[in-house]
Amino acid sequence: MTTTTITQAYEPLPFVITRHLKAPRQLLWDVYTQAEHLLHWFGPKGVTMSHSAMDFRLGGKFHYCQALEGGTALWGLWQFREIQTPEKIVMMQHFSDAQGNVAPNPWDASWPMQTLSTTTLTEQDGGTLLIIEWVPYDASEQEKATFLAGHASMGPGWNSVLDRLETYLSLLQTK
Repeated sequence: MTTTTITQAYEPLPFVITRHLKAPRQLLWDVYTQAEHLLHWFGPKGVTMSHSAMDFRLGGKFHYCQALEGGTALWGLWQFREIQTPEKIVMMQHFSDAQGNVAPNPWDASWPMQTLSTTTLTEQDGGTLLIIEWVPYDASEQEKATFLAGHASMGPGWNSVLDRLETYLSLLQTK
């Protein structure tokens, strides 16, 4: 049985999702930080990665494109601000264009241009506890409100991503 917890608060508006995964922390770290692994699981069900370029280092970037059902291309960019191998990654997350330039959310111009994401991996009960905390960064009041309103859809979206991650980890551990 999969246990997922979603927590939301109003200041500074974090979105937090946790999942206990039946995988060693080092394996989870590898599939979270290597482009060849992210291609297999990063994105909700029905989404495929059509571009994945990783420069995983402090100050480095991960530039990717998710091909959505119906053919829409959704570009994104992670900029790494803190890396504590194998337990913590802090990054700025953005929508982007195909060239890697920061771009507005293609569906909602009032979405924050920057969000700060902190991912922690903690060994627990023979597996790894994954915690993702996501907050608007340098955002207006309208952007914060839009982010908060988005929590309802972010929960199912992230659960779908983590379901795919869990399946991918299981496949890797049976090889």
